[in-house]
Amino acid sequence: MVTQNIVRINSLTEADQRATIAQIEESLAREPNWTHGKAALRRHQELLGNLDDRRVEWDLVVLQSWRYDLEGDASLFIEYAPKFASIAKEEGARVLLYVTTPNTQNAESLAAKPDSEPIVEKARTIARLANRIGADVAPLFIAGLRCQEQRPDLTLRFINDAHLNHTMASLTACSIYAAIFEKSPEGLSRNENTDIRFFENDPNNRDKDRDANPITEVFSDEDRSDLQRIAWESHLEFEDLRQDL
Repeated sequence: MVTQNIVRINSLTEADQRATIAQIEESLAREPNWTHGKAALRRHQELLGNLDDRRVEWDLVVLQSWRYDLEGDASLFIEYAPKFASIAKEEGARVLLYVTTPNTQNAESLAAKPDSEPIVEKARTIARLANRIGADVAPLFIAGLRCQEQRPDLTLRFINDAHLNHTMASLTACSIYAAIFEKSPEGLSRNENTDIRFFENDPNNRDKDRDANPITEVFSDEDRSDLQRIAWESHLEFEDLRQDL
């Protein structure tokens, strides 16, 4: 409910916001230990208090999948992305599906070729969804696979944390750039990435990432070029697929 109202923030009325708060309060009355509900209630109450100051017209709304796309057409992402996309388009915004691949990111360099079949099947599912709702796509599942095939020496997630590491974050940025601008990121000069969290969440480790390496990684020209190229090739591969469906 938070995301839904944020997407509608420019046209959201005070009555709409009060109705949302009432719904959350009713749910909390039934489930008083609902932690996320308590947090949602606080956020919505804050939003009601400064609704006019928060109004903005969105140009682009990004819908991220995470692990909610692992069951194919039965996935929650497939169910709810169209609903949020409809709201976004009613507000005049363009929709981008940022489709992650947390279950296939490698923490260690690969010694064997990765299994491509789950990625191929996922690509078909996401392509059907994108075609149905008229959304652009940043296909990180394809980009991650291509990176593993072409640069098996690179890792895509932290060892001490299942989230994407500096390399995958840069690949993600390049993939989103390609999807937004329909243009290759090849040649962009940025060659570094800084983690958003530090080692063991200890304030004394602000200079270390989640694996105790430098918080900022500076990529070689070769690595930067490869990540940019892989992102663009993945974009083209996915667009070809959705055109064939």
